Amino acid sequence: MNIETGQNGENIAVDFLKKSGYKIIFTNWRYAHYEVDIVAKEGDTLVIVEVKTRASDSFGHPSQFVNLKKHQNLFKAAEELILKINHQGEVRFDIISVFKTDNHWVTEHFADAFYPC
Repeated sequence: MNIETGQNGENIAVDFLKKSGYKIIFTNWRYAHYEVDIVAKEGDTLVIVEVKTRASDSFGHPSQFVNLKKHQNLFKAAEELILKINHQGEVRFDIISVFKTDNHWVTEHFADAFYPC
């Protein structure tokens, strides 16, 4: 996957979340060497979103590529983010998969995709 495909996927995910009523707080939020693709709010819930984009699903569903190490990195970044913005409510970790099939982009949203260990 190239950078352009990844950025396109993140843009598609942001548009998808906005149309679904989410408020986008940050995109590509960084802390140290960790990155959160999208930070959004759904009501009072802070939603940490990992976006996985593939040019196809031939080598597996994009969500399958969010491994335990990525979970741990997202948890560390989320801890810092929560402190930075002084968030007091619920926190949720979602995955949005974006992949191309039959010459169009497919977007799938997995809410509560994983939990802090």
